[in-house]
Amino acid sequence: MVQEKPAFKISILASGSSGNSLYLESEKKRLLVDAGLSGKKITSLMAQIDRKPEDLDGILVTHEHRDHIHGVGVLARKYHLDVYANEKTWEAMSPLIGNVPVEQKHLFEMGKVQTFGDVDIESFGVSHDAAAPQFYRIYKENRSFVMLTDTGYCSDYMRGIIENADGYLMESNHDLEMLRMGSYPWNLKQRILGDRGHLSNEDGALVMTDVIGNRTKRIYLGHLSKENNLKELAHLTMENILKEKDFGVGSDFDVYDTDPDQATELFSI
Repeated sequence: MVQEKPAFKISILASGSSGNSLYLESEKKRLLVDAGLSGKKITSLMAQIDRKPEDLDGILVTHEHRDHIHGVGVLARKYHLDVYANEKTWEAMSPLIGNVPVEQKHLFEMGKVQTFGDVDIESFGVSHDAAAPQFYRIYKENRSFVMLTDTGYCSDYMRGIIENADGYLMESNHDLEMLRMGSYPWNLKQRILGDRGHLSNEDGALVMTDVIGNRTKRIYLGHLSKENNLKELAHLTMENILKEKDFGVGSDFDVYDTDPDQATELFSI
């Protein structure tokens, strides 16, 4: 059987409450989505997959929280990278990332599709306590990869946009009991649990039961809370809920962990 050529490659460089960044590589483009760690840390994470920031073409931003933009300004200035975000995110982010030359600043409005070389990327709004948070579905030919973290819930509209992708980065932020019993102040717990907070392990798994399709091969669990979650718990919850709904975990598709300090292998979509 002839092996299909990959449409693009991805590594989740870091995912978690302390910093988030995803690397996307096609034949014509190399992009980051978010750069929520120091420039030095992102450089070392890219080195884990044998890549260098000087080869990047640009950075797409989801929203202005520090764990998504910490290294954006530094990398943009040092490597002359184009940066893409919607107008409200630019307004909120600009004071936080320092000066970015005007010719490197680009708009990527919510609900639009933009072409980057040989890849199309669709933006869609999420429910989070930021100015105008948006995440992305990456397309090339008949393949796609969805990123969805930092949302308090997933509407039917969002489910329609993200269904039947080849791969997912899906939020599994917290275990409900760990969060409720943990040391966070009540107002922070309320924020995380609210409609503009984060998806729990169970929430993320239930979203996946609605959107998995016959193309789906990889599910990565993202944005785990250091204080209110465990990798093993997130993984078990996702697999158990999918198995309860008779999905072929381990045969039709696999579930993978991410890490705040360790890049995933560079995988093909």
